[in-house]
Amino acid sequence: MIQKHIPLIEEAGEKGVQILCLQEIFDTPYFCPGQDARWYASAETIPGPTTERMAAYAKKYNMVIIVPIYEKEQAGVLYNTAAVIDADGTYLGKYRKNHIPHTSGFWEKFFFKPGNLGYPVFQTRYAKIGVYICYDRHFPDGARILGLNGAEIVYNPSATVAGLSQYLWKLEQPAHAAANGYFMGCINRVGEEKPWNIGKFYGSSYFVDPRGQIFASASEDKDELLIASFDLDMIDEVRNVWQFFRDRRPETYGKLTEL
Repeated sequence: MIQKHIPLIEEAGEKGVQILCLQEIFDTPYFCPGQDARWYASAETIPGPTTERMAAYAKKYNMVIIVPIYEKEQAGVLYNTAAVIDADGTYLGKYRKNHIPHTSGFWEKFFFKPGNLGYPVFQTRYAKIGVYICYDRHFPDGARILGLNGAEIVYNPSATVAGLSQYLWKLEQPAHAAANGYFMGCINRVGEEKPWNIGKFYGSSYFVDPRGQIFASASEDKDELLIASFDLDMIDEVRNVWQFFRDRRPETYGKLTEL
C-alpha cells in the first residue's frame, strides 16, 4: 500500500504542504477485523525502512511527515505507532496509541500493546504537534494532556467504519479542539477492504480550528489530499477569551485516577 501513497506524498510536496499526516497503519490494510498472527511479520522497527523512506521525502520537500505504522520494538512487543519526521528528514520521535479497542471488527489487543510513551508534543520546523491515534479520540483526557503539553496542532490518523463512529467523527474532535484551544487534523481511510468486509471506511477527513469549527473537509469515498492553511495566531486569540487552562481544577479530579 505504500506505492498507493507515493503520488499523494509527492503531490503534497510539490504543492508546498508543510505538515503531512498519513492514515493509521498507512502501509497495510486495516487487518484488525481478524486475528491472524501472520500480520505480526508486517511490523518493523522505528526508525526503520519505512520511516527512512519517508524521511527522504520529508527532506526533499522540506515537509514534516507523520508516519503511522505497525511498530516492532522486539519479538512479541508490538505497537500501533506514529513516527514524526521533521522537515529536514530528522526523526523527532514517536507516539504509541494508548487506548486499544477489543471488540467485533476491531480486535486490536491481539496485535498491539497499549502505548507507554505518554502524550508527547514534537517541536517541528513549523508548529508544535501531537498525535492521537483513532480510538484515542473517544477519550478526552489525553487530548487535554496534549494541550497542556503545548500542542498547537493535534493529528488523529484513523481507520474507522460507518456506524455510531461516523456520527461521533465530527462531534468529538471539534469538541477536543475547542476545549483545548488547538487545531486538529482528522484523517480516515476510504473504501472497503477484503477479505474482512467489516463495512465502509467513510473517509471524511477534515481540519478543525480552536473554535471547534471545521474549515476544510474531504470526501467519503476518494483517495485524496486535503490541504488547508492554519493561522496559529488564532490559538492565542481563542485562549485569551476562553480561559479553560486557567480555570481548570485538577485538584478536584482525583477520582479520574482512582476508578
